[in-house]
Amino acid sequence: MGNGMNKVLPGLYVGNYRDSKDASQLERFEITHIVAIHDAARKLHSDKHYLCVMASDTPDQNLTQYFPLCNDFIHAARLRGGNVLIHCLAGMSRSVTVAVAYIMSVTSLNWKEALKVVRVGRAVANPNFGFQKQLQDFEMFKLAEERRRLKERYPSLALVSQDEEQCRQMLSSYQSLILSRDLCEGDCAMGQTCPTGMCRGPSKRIFRRKSSTRGTTPPQSPRMLPATPSMTRSSSSSLSRRPRSGPAGLHSYTGSAPPSRAGSRLDVSELPPGVMSWQDRRSGSAPTTPMASPPVSPQHWPRRSSTMVRKPSNT
Repeated sequence: MGNGMNKVLPGLYVGNYRDSKDASQLERFEITHIVAIHDAARKLHSDKHYLCVMASDTPDQNLTQYFPLCNDFIHAARLRGGNVLIHCLAGMSRSVTVAVAYIMSVTSLNWKEALKVVRVGRAVANPNFGFQKQLQDFEMFKLAEERRRLKERYPSLALVSQDEEQCRQMLSSYQSLILSRDLCEGDCAMGQTCPTGMCRGPSKRIFRRKSSTRGTTPPQSPRMLPATPSMTRSSSSSLSRRPRSGPAGLHSYTGSAPPSRAGSRLDVSELPPGVMSWQDRRSGSAPTTPMASPPVSPQHWPRRSSTMVRKPSNT
């Protein structure tokens, strides 16, 4: 994983996060476009074109929703003579899945053959089982439509024969690499030595001593301080949250804040009975429920009348 990026097709490379930061390596391979797909994808080089995809390396992460836009980004760059790097953190699962989906879309290969092409160029390519299932479903239900869409949007045939010929050569060399044990198919059994060191080796059970819980106090949750007016005003403009998955996870890095879920005005239907809303006060209309008069405080009783009644005189 640390040997640099690998070429899988003319103008298409797969690498890891370290490769994406290496300016000298990017210059050597003349990389012009970068697809960054990992948990914290962002633009690192101002002179490169970026497509950032926020996605985790978990089997339940939906990558199929990003295939069409990634295909457009990669194919348009290659047609213009650019070189594209697809990278995640290790260059094994997420980036390989996107590369396989693209190769399937621009050639006649199925997902297993496209994965073999990527493995010939990058031996550590091994998407997790969830991503392999998504590639299989993509081939069965969406691949035909995606191929038709790409042909309509990019009618140029400049890369068709070149990619098909390159894939045939790499597939022919795949079996020889397997027989010479220079390449692994990624399904070595537990305990079996992998020729490339990619698969898991013999299992080792690790025993850890359980920490005693007697006499210890459980960790306390951090106390939340009340928000000050200044914090409340600046929270919506200074903070930005980016979702890990879903269509909103696909973007070029902008850092824009999400819209507020609560409005700035209070809903009149939520007011308790007898409370007048600010609209009623401005219009002068009375509330629907009559307001009860507040009790008079003992300290403000009305004073007795100062008029004195005089007794009639006897005179």
